[in-house]
Amino acid sequence: MVGPDIIKKIRPRPKWIRQKVGYFALLVGALFAKIKVSGRWHLPRNGPYIIASNHFSYVDPAFFKYAVQKPISFLAASDREIENHFMWFVYLYGFIPINRKHLAPSTIKLSKEVFKNKDILGIFPEGGQSMDAKLKDPKNGAVFLSSIGNVPIIPMAIYGGETAWEDIFNGIRPSVRINIGKSFGPFALNGSKLERQEQMEKNGYEMITRIAALLPERYHGCLLYTSD
Repeated sequence: MVGPDIIKKIRPRPKWIRQKVGYFALLVGALFAKIKVSGRWHLPRNGPYIIASNHFSYVDPAFFKYAVQKPISFLAASDREIENHFMWFVYLYGFIPINRKHLAPSTIKLSKEVFKNKDILGIFPEGGQSMDAKLKDPKNGAVFLSSIGNVPIIPMAIYGGETAWEDIFNGIRPSVRINIGKSFGPFALNGSKLERQEQMEKNGYEMITRIAALLPERYHGCLLYTSD
């Protein structure tokens, strides 16, 4: 396992490298999975913007890249461990490290650079992989970064690949669906610290609800619990 001391030093690779890796993702996706993408027309022609997706599988970043077909600067948790056999993608593509308990100034600075360069920021707003393939409560990072960058959020849903890693090694091509929704935001956060916190939470649940709308009901998780 590779720990936080190394992971927090990772940075996105240059844009031209991420562009080349995108071709590799298309090839691998076509060979090892049956992927259907809907809603690409919702992606703006140019950035900056944020794409926020659920996270049910270790290989979701590859499916994410397959769907968007553009260079992406991913945000990924730095306060965790990553299995060694997944580090090849980390070193090849890179990401912006984020501490899920404390949004560091370096994360904000790197995200602003993405927006300044009119690029795409990719976020898994639940803050990590959902091991039971159900939506979890959103963290505030995506909404906060949308507000400081004055950029919209595109909701996206990836499902069907929860066992993709195991399926591939068993000679099975998983069937993966990716749905891309309409953009919303950006959000303006105003008032006191408490009021801004409440606005982030409210907008965060709007975001996760929009992602849920792109998923079958069995994946809705925290929203099902909320509605009981």
